[in-house]
Amino acid sequence: MKIVLHQPEIPANTGNIGRTCVATNSALHLIEPLGFRLNEKEIKRAGMDYWEHLEVYRHMNYQTFLEAIREDLAAHPDAKIWYATTKAERSYTEVSFGPEDYIMFGKESAGIPEEILVENRERCIRIPMAPAIRSLNLSNSVAIVLYEALRQNEFQGLEQAGELHRLHWGQA
Repeated sequence: MKIVLHQPEIPANTGNIGRTCVATNSALHLIEPLGFRLNEKEIKRAGMDYWEHLEVYRHMNYQTFLEAIREDLAAHPDAKIWYATTKAERSYTEVSFGPEDYIMFGKESAGIPEEILVENRERCIRIPMAPAIRSLNLSNSVAIVLYEALRQNEFQGLEQAGELHRLHWGQA
């Protein structure tokens, strides 16, 4: 999976998302302008010591992002770009994610630009929520949608059972 952040503004969110990407073997694409510098303390703190293991790409704008991934999309003809937005007509649980898909999220204050959404209406998805709230936290939204996409792909390449630190399962 590939996570795409369109002009993220809050460094702690991007740090948390980077850590989630490392935990899920997902690449992170950042579309500029960013609302922070990548060397800020908040990113490092939220991403902990995982940031150095992150596969991260920076793109000057949406168009250069599309140009950069053109070959990847050609090599994986079933791959899609999904656009997560509160304005979408269908839920993220109503679509089928492929293992090579991209999932784009917009900046915290405004989301993905409406021009992009209108051009890609059939691939816009939303997280259902109560009408009284405008949106969820960006890093929470990424985790929700990403883990559904991974579940649909049977968590390929991810460890699905863990070991206890001191005891073994079955011991009281």
